[in-house]
Amino acid sequence: MFMIDASAGFMKDGPKNRLRAQDIHKIVDCFTRRLEVPRYARLVGVDEIERNDFNLNLPRYIDSQTPEDVQDIAGHLQGGIPAADVDALAPYWAVCPQLRQTLFRPNRPGYLDLAPHLIENKAAIKTAIYEHPEFAAFIIGMQAHFAAWQGQSAAALKVLAAGCHPKEVIVRLSEGLLAHYQDKPLIDPYHIYQYLMDYWAETMQDDLYLIAADGWKAETYRVIETDKKGKHRDKGWTCDLIPKALIVARYYAKEQAASDRIAAELETVGARLAELEDEHGGEEGAFAELDKVNKVNVAVRLREIKNDKEAKDEAAVLDDWLKRNAEEADLKKRLKDAESALDVLAYARYAKLTEAEIKFLVVDDKWLAALAAAIHGEMDRVSQKLTRRVKELAERYETPKPQMAARVAELEARVDRHLERMGFAL
Repeated sequence: MFMIDASAGFMKDGPKNRLRAQDIHKIVDCFTRRLEVPRYARLVGVDEIERNDFNLNLPRYIDSQTPEDVQDIAGHLQGGIPAADVDALAPYWAVCPQLRQTLFRPNRPGYLDLAPHLIENKAAIKTAIYEHPEFAAFIIGMQAHFAAWQGQSAAALKVLAAGCHPKEVIVRLSEGLLAHYQDKPLIDPYHIYQYLMDYWAETMQDDLYLIAADGWKAETYRVIETDKKGKHRDKGWTCDLIPKALIVARYYAKEQAASDRIAAELETVGARLAELEDEHGGEEGAFAELDKVNKVNVAVRLREIKNDKEAKDEAAVLDDWLKRNAEEADLKKRLKDAESALDVLAYARYAKLTEAEIKFLVVDDKWLAALAAAIHGEMDRVSQKLTRRVKELAERYETPKPQMAARVAELEARVDRHLERMGFAL
């Protein structure tokens, strides 16, 4: 009998547990191919079932529980990281055999220490892993691996036309991606598959149905909202297949950078204004006489104290506020003008797009760029997982119990001496 315990594969959705696309696919793959996966699926003989009195309770045959993180008593008493815990990270050492020697040094038989240069600076563990030549080569190799699938997929997607069948497209694409990552070290191919299926549900599915209906057309339309009184309001324009951000990033990056610089200046001036108001907003502050800090009130107050020598400091603060307020207003206008000009440029660009440009924007800049970002993020999680575990082990066995007890005794003695000097001798 073939048994599968898929109880750990799900996504929390409020009070419910829901199967994801990767969970369903893994169950089907294991069942149809009779794949034996440790702690997940195995073929059980009738003799074993008979020994269990024909009880088919899954835990009797598959231990799907996460192995307990055992505390090593000798490590706590004498110091040293148990070699067994380091050996448990074997998948990493198989890819980066020299990385283990970079991170650890021998202590005594069966135990290791963190490398000396990492003991005092555990924050450097992440850098030591991520910048290690073997791990860097692994990352580069995985990026090249994705790039190979990306190139093939981009070519296949760009030949789609009106009348294509989106469900057939995603099946071919997702199955190809899953197969592409089979047997790759440190990477769960089903996790990679899930990234694509999530993006399919969020964005790509709607895009493909647009293409299936109308072909590669990037048409803009006005966004009209109707309020409670039935009045219509024009909220601007949009394009479902190619968002404005893609047009701007591809064709008007310089204009966007200029707008971003103005926005950054505006944020700086706004922060300075808020700082002035906070610093001088108390009962004795320069803004104490104002009901509300605004341009009119500040200007009126400044005229009132213009010839008052005792209010010189107050006048200086108010004058500084007015100058920065004027600068803020000017920057807001410049930013609005820059964004409006950029909006006009982007809107006009849609009518000039060729079909080849539309395909490139949708396939390369939108679909595959989003998937690339998600999958490359998986590489970061691989390094972070190893970093967390190495740091956890180092901190767990960093201070042996005798050393800890001696430190506690030392601190107790210091406290007793302080109490004695204060007249509270025990």
